[in-house]
Amino acid sequence: MTLSEEAQDRLADVVELQPTKNSELQERWGMESGSEVHQYLESELGDYYFRDDNSLIRATAEAAELVDVEPGIESDPEGDGVPSKIRVPELQARIVAVVAGPTDRTESVVSVLHKLRAEYDIDPEAEAVRSGLQSLRRKGVVEVEYRTVPTFRLAVEREDLEVAVSD
Repeated sequence: MTLSEEAQDRLADVVELQPTKNSELQERWGMESGSEVHQYLESELGDYYFRDDNSLIRATAEAAELVDVEPGIESDPEGDGVPSKIRVPELQARIVAVVAGPTDRTESVVSVLHKLRAEYDIDPEAEAVRSGLQSLRRKGVVEVEYRTVPTFRLAVEREDLEVAVSD
């Protein structure tokens, strides 16, 4: 199956963002709805992606070879499945830098937002921080603890994780 240039670019997004959800791809691709993303995946990229047990979108091994893009997540084969390298958007890289460490008390989205403001002099929307934390959770880098509100901390020591910023 020959892919158009647009389909190859979008497949590269799937490889880079995996595991991902319709909403992340919708935002990246500028689509109107998750349904539109699903239709595109099925019609254009059906041979190159699948949904895992948690219904998250993942690229096939063939897809990763076809687009020659580094996967968004790599794990040490000797490790316990926790990622050793991730490629994420800049906001998520900054979240990794400021969120509580694995032995610290978990913290709320608002706490992470305040740390981002203080450390980087940026003012992202709280929803963008929440979305970033959830994306990092799906990658296995951040864990969530449900108290009055969801709270987060790293699932891996900062020095054991290589973070690269994707375009």
